[in-house]
Amino acid sequence: MSPSDAELITRVLAHDDRHAFSTLVRRHQSAVRGLLRRLTCGNESQADDLAQETFWRAYRGLRGYRSGARLSTWLHRIAYNVFLSSLRRRGPEPTELDEAAAAPSGSNHAMLRHDLAHALVDLAPAERAAISLAFGRDHTHHEVAAILDCPLGTVKTHIARGKEKLRKRLRAWESRAAT
Repeated sequence: MSPSDAELITRVLAHDDRHAFSTLVRRHQSAVRGLLRRLTCGNESQADDLAQETFWRAYRGLRGYRSGARLSTWLHRIAYNVFLSSLRRRGPEPTELDEAAAAPSGSNHAMLRHDLAHALVDLAPAERAAISLAFGRDHTHHEVAAILDCPLGTVKTHIARGKEKLRKRLRAWESRAAT
């Protein structure tokens, strides 16, 4: 049986056990990278850089982790803050996806993922984050509020607005595909 996140954190804090921290990274990196890919509109290179920065900040700030929240929630909060810092440094967001993300493969599922990825580009960063966390990572609205550091009502508004924008964008694509 593998050790829990709490046990690994204790080993890192008590003995600077880097092996324990690398286990935490392996356990959570897929979810963090997935969130960052959605936030960066499919830019895998940027998402990887931001994920690396996220885990570096997590390692340096591990003493500040409060065990009342899930570690994944804490890591997603750091990832979102790293993403926001990146936006401030880089300026306006790109309006197109990476070429790799822009090329759909033949299956209906892949085409739907492609269309959804393109539709997410139109959302404001906070809307994209709220949608990605609530639906892509199955966080509760309360957890999303904690990650985004905003009131619960604001999270619900971001999700509602984001869903409406996605609905309109995907409906427009659907009608074009039917013709």
